[in-house]
Amino acid sequence: MKTKENPYKGALSTMRRAFLTVGLFSAAINILMLTGPLYMLQVYDRVLSSGSVATLQGLFVIVVILYAFLGIYEFLRARLLSRASYRLDQQVGADAFGFWLRSGFVENREHYNPVQDLAVVRSFLASPAILGLFDLPWIPIFLAVVFIIHPWLGWLTVAGAVVVIIAAVVNRYASRDPIKQGGVSEGVERSFVERARRNAEPILALGMLNKVTDRWSALHQTSLGHNQGGGDRSEVVAAFSKSFRLLLQSALLTVGAFLALRQEISPGMIIATSIVAGRALAPVDQVIGHWRSIGRAGDAHRRLKEAMDHIPDSEAGFDLPDPKGHLVVQNVTKLTPRNSLVSDRPRILERISFELQPGDGLGVVGSSAAGKSSLARILVGLWQPDQGEVRLDGATLNQWHNDDLGRHIGYLPQKVEMLPGTIAENIARFDPKARDEDVIEAAQIAGVHDMILKMPQGYATYVGTTDQPLSGGQTQRLGLARALYGQPRLLVLDEPNSNLDAKGDEALASAVMGMRKKGCTVLVMAHRPSVIQAVNKILILHEGKVGRFGMKEDVLQHAAPPQRPAAVASPSSVFEE
Repeated sequence: MKTKENPYKGALSTMRRAFLTVGLFSAAINILMLTGPLYMLQVYDRVLSSGSVATLQGLFVIVVILYAFLGIYEFLRARLLSRASYRLDQQVGADAFGFWLRSGFVENREHYNPVQDLAVVRSFLASPAILGLFDLPWIPIFLAVVFIIHPWLGWLTVAGAVVVIIAAVVNRYASRDPIKQGGVSEGVERSFVERARRNAEPILALGMLNKVTDRWSALHQTSLGHNQGGGDRSEVVAAFSKSFRLLLQSALLTVGAFLALRQEISPGMIIATSIVAGRALAPVDQVIGHWRSIGRAGDAHRRLKEAMDHIPDSEAGFDLPDPKGHLVVQNVTKLTPRNSLVSDRPRILERISFELQPGDGLGVVGSSAAGKSSLARILVGLWQPDQGEVRLDGATLNQWHNDDLGRHIGYLPQKVEMLPGTIAENIARFDPKARDEDVIEAAQIAGVHDMILKMPQGYATYVGTTDQPLSGGQTQRLGLARALYGQPRLLVLDEPNSNLDAKGDEALASAVMGMRKKGCTVLVMAHRPSVIQAVNKILILHEGKVGRFGMKEDVLQHAAPPQRPAAVASPSSVFEE
């Protein structure tokens, strides 16, 4: 599948202007930070010696104006970064969410969670942690000011800066692995929590709560252990850096006092040196204090760049005419996902071939793990075959625009869930332009119109939450209505009657027959024989291979017991293959 240009890199390139502006504001802020030391220098060396109140008043007015600009620039810098973070989210958020939804169907992508990584990067851009990074380049300016006051003070400050920087580098390497491992552990823990909540019913009913809680506790402790390990190391360095900086200021005051006694500098320069040197090392302290969040943001940034390299191009494809439903599956082979521990990749499907005309109904039957669901995913484009191809009206599925192809496909997976929203929204696939009559038509074809009207607010009933639980049969029938919405030309139903009663079976068979009469090509993956009555062809899968394919009567005839060669097998006997 063709991928588009990395949207995350594109969004970062558009932020260069914002970063450049923030850099300019940082320059102004750091220069204005010299206001305090220079003011102290003038007060001690000029005002106190001259006793001029007018000079003191004039200097104070200048200081007020400069600090006002300092506050304005600080506000603008923070506002620019905050707006840049939100703009990044707006530009990348939709692609990140789409990638996260698709990641479960693409090899080697499940470990990515770009939605969460984007949130980490966005929070970092709007946090004080990034401000320290913008202030780091201005450390030499403050050191130069100290050197101008006196070289001894300059070299003492440089020595202190070297010690603090070495501590920061040690902190970086000492905490890098624990922070990275902590991020991985947190991802494993979140996945376990999400899956446990989705399976809360069997966990509670089977008395598994304590055991599952123990498993979560073990995962949680592992995550906390890694994060705490990195945090402990960072805290040691942060404490050392802070105490050393205070010691350095006292040392500067001591050396400054010694130089003042020798009349090499003025008393005002002692105070100014202490302030300027403290400001020179402040960005290093700030970076060390936020090192954990900086490390997490760096890892999230790296993962986002890698993940966004695989975003499929939604604009790829062509505006092809609406398909009629002619489906050709030719030599489709699908292998198990790649595994670093196992070099051999068994075949899920092997050289599957068949052809269906508009209006055909195909029943795909076989034992568990025969490959029925895998074939269904390939037919609707969720999986890509490792060999072979699937063509709809002569075009491979990747030749269509993704949204256009989805309009022509109806799909009902084995596991059906309603998203939080109204019944009408779920049936309409959350299309804001959906017409009520189209929603009702799909519900009527699926045989759920009367069932919906009996619900509290009918089609406006809010589902997908614990406040409005649905039975398995109701959810499956609403999923069928969603699959039928928009009169698709290719309808793929995976175990559509697994939760249905006799009435639901009848409605399903009627829906299949109705769609076939409209020219829709229907494929039904089934264990139960009732729905097979509504199809005209049967494909038997056995261990991922085609056992038999053909007209239903012919396949059933061949499935007859050997002792009765003239007899015609019942549909149920086919499922025992």
